[in-house]
Amino acid sequence: MAVFRPFCAIRPRRELAAAVAALPYDTLNSQEARTQASANPLSFLHIDKAEIDLPEGTELYAPLVYQTAAANLERLRREGVFLQDACPRFYIYRQSWRGRSQTGLVGCASIDDYKNNIIKKHELTHPEKEIDRIRHVDACNANTGPIFLTYRDEVGVAPLLEDWQRTHTSEVSFTSAGGVRQEIWVIDDAALAARLTEGFAHTPALYIADGHHRCASAARVGFQRRAARFDCGGGEEFNFFLAVAFPATQLHILDYNRAVKDLNGLSQAEFLSRVEALFSVERHGAAGQAYRPEERHYFGMLLDGQWYRLRARRGSFDENDPVGRLDVEILQKNLLAPVLGVRDPRRDQRIAFIGGIRGLEELERRCRSDMRVAFSMFPTTVPELMDIADSGNIMPPKSTWFEPKLLSGLFIHALE
Repeated sequence: MAVFRPFCAIRPRRELAAAVAALPYDTLNSQEARTQASANPLSFLHIDKAEIDLPEGTELYAPLVYQTAAANLERLRREGVFLQDACPRFYIYRQSWRGRSQTGLVGCASIDDYKNNIIKKHELTHPEKEIDRIRHVDACNANTGPIFLTYRDEVGVAPLLEDWQRTHTSEVSFTSAGGVRQEIWVIDDAALAARLTEGFAHTPALYIADGHHRCASAARVGFQRRAARFDCGGGEEFNFFLAVAFPATQLHILDYNRAVKDLNGLSQAEFLSRVEALFSVERHGAAGQAYRPEERHYFGMLLDGQWYRLRARRGSFDENDPVGRLDVEILQKNLLAPVLGVRDPRRDQRIAFIGGIRGLEELERRCRSDMRVAFSMFPTTVPELMDIADSGNIMPPKSTWFEPKLLSGLFIHALE
């Protein structure tokens, strides 16, 4: 059963939280981060992407980058921007955006649960990205970015959080870029904390929604430190990592669309003929009249200014296969690979993945500039994600786009 426990968070002072909070390190490149943080010395990007404080052209994984991150964190703690709670707490983190909210519990999950697959994965990780975060965690001696976890609602935690929010005032409340309302409550009731811990102890699994590389790195650091200690009792902070756990029904996955640079040597007529052999195809409208799939197994296709509505033919996928029935896999196996020649979407430079937050207008823009054909997708669902994780399988690349993103800098978990 899952372990989820309170901790002594390092947090920005209430009045500085909005200035400190930043998007996750892996959602921005160095230049974007440099631009965003240039006029804000409190931005957490100075810690999460410390290369922005070094000369342009500095190698991203140079030791000096991690040393600078640690120095920046220490400086902000020394200056009183960050304070550490004296007692272990749970925290409520609610995000409201476009008429809907998601409410998570901030705490620490177990590296042993990660190792034993109680914390379930659905993505592969890249060693070089893991090593980057391992060095960052080690240098900072802290988990600086939360892992986005989800759980099945029957755990019974959500009603307890709702009751606390109704009867207590949030400690932090601000609206971040993109119009996302960010709110934090501190749970300072030991009896409620015990009930929350017990609630998670009765759930068989937690699921990584986002943050596979951060999670893998946090676990690696924890096991390395455990191996180096002769007196490790299992309760040390490095045995746990920072996470926010949300009930599955509150999460919202956006579509993750595709665009391809060329037709793989085919003429437009040849390409359409090949597609029609694999999908039901009908015209939908011209550019500006985008087709957004309204249910599973339907796809939009934009080609030379014309939108088409595609439907996967029966027999082209196995509904009993948790991976094979995903729309991203149906499109990959039946069109992108055999027709367009995109056989390895992780490495093929001809394909672009475009998050639904950018809208279908971005597909039209790309097809006017550097892409020839684009596909709009029906979003993968949280139950599909859980089914794949439960089966021990891996989701195809770029299957999920969670929005809103969890901000970094609102909570830090010290490892010692």
